Amino acid sequence: MPRRIFVTPAFAVSVAAVVALLVLSAAPAQAKVFVSIGQTIYVPAYANIPLGKAGKPFALAVTLSVRNTSPDSPIIITGVDWYDSHGELLEKLQPQALSIAPLGSKEYRLTEQRAAGGGSGANFVVRWEAERAVTPPVVEALMVGATMGQGISFTSPGRVIEER
Repeated sequence: MPRRIFVTPAFAVSVAAVVALLVLSAAPAQAKVFVSIGQTIYVPAYANIPLGKAGKPFALAVTLSVRNTSPDSPIIITGVDWYDSHGELLEKLQPQALSIAPLGSKEYRLTEQRAAGGGSGANFVVRWEAERAVTPPVVEALMVGATMGQGISFTSPGRVIEER
């Protein structure tokens, strides 16, 4: 004959409460969306990386990507500057303001030869603004290189260094 287990109503309510708490705590928290009217973003870029025992520089092409994440508002790129490993300005890549449409993007490409002067500590500084608060753009560098059957590619995310 099977055994019967009797559960008191208070115990049943307690078990239900514990289960509800476990389910609610496992649900992902609703993240707050950060918005801004402008930023200055530092983006590490590697024009070359040392490889092998001798540390011979492996040249890389560098692409800076600025992606507007706002679905309904443009952003304005007010400047994009390219610096070398010593912090010396090499080139103003975006000397005039440029609008990027909602969900649009802009790329700045440097070939291996053009990027070579930057060195392994090269970087971009990107400045942007918007007429109203928007979700900040995704800004990152993509480095790609290939020689003698050897290929490498990786990305480097930008970091906000000034908030407007």
